Amino acid sequence: MSYQQPQPGQPQQPGWGQQPPPAPKKKTGKIIGFGCLGIVGVFILIGIIAAVAGGGGGNDEPSATKPAATQGETKKDEPKKEEVEPAKKAPVTVTAKKAEFKKSILAQGDDYTSVQVTITNNSKDNIEINPLYVTITDTGGSKHTAELGVDEDQLDTVTLAPGENVTGTITGKGKFHAKYVTYTDGLIGDSVRGDVG
Repeated sequence: MSYQQPQPGQPQQPGWGQQPPPAPKKKTGKIIGFGCLGIVGVFILIGIIAAVAGGGGGNDEPSATKPAATQGETKKDEPKKEEVEPAKKAPVTVTAKKAEFKKSILAQGDDYTSVQVTITNNSKDNIEINPLYVTITDTGGSKHTAELGVDEDQLDTVTLAPGENVTGTITGKGKFHAKYVTYTDGLIGDSVRGDVG
């Protein structure tokens, strides 16, 4: 077969005198492969870091840090942990007991339950106390928020300095048996619970 040039004025047809353009190479397979490899590598790295940080083993103290006792030493020289570290007090303590509901002029009816709460600041910083920061949980597990102004002995809104405490009642709507109260330092801070005695 001989190669013929198209005659002038005729449109060129594909394949006549030209090489077809090379097909573009697809890189999506490599990109996906390297992306998956990177994800697997990240998980392996996280696992290694967790293993190193966790230390492994079920001992409270790694065996490499325990001193070896020599023949001349006795255990009497080592102080007991109880003597070295005194027991830490919780930064805030909450105690609670059942209280009689003392109706104020704002209360509508007698359908309320009151609990007397004492909050003590054992920390080194001031803490804010507000009746809205305290909830009552009943024996059925339901939470009751404070009804403001319905009990004459309501817990005051105060700032407690270190070592100070405040006592007042928290009152919930309805008749129920209180199990414990929960004080939250601010609206989203740490919570401290006190059982109702």
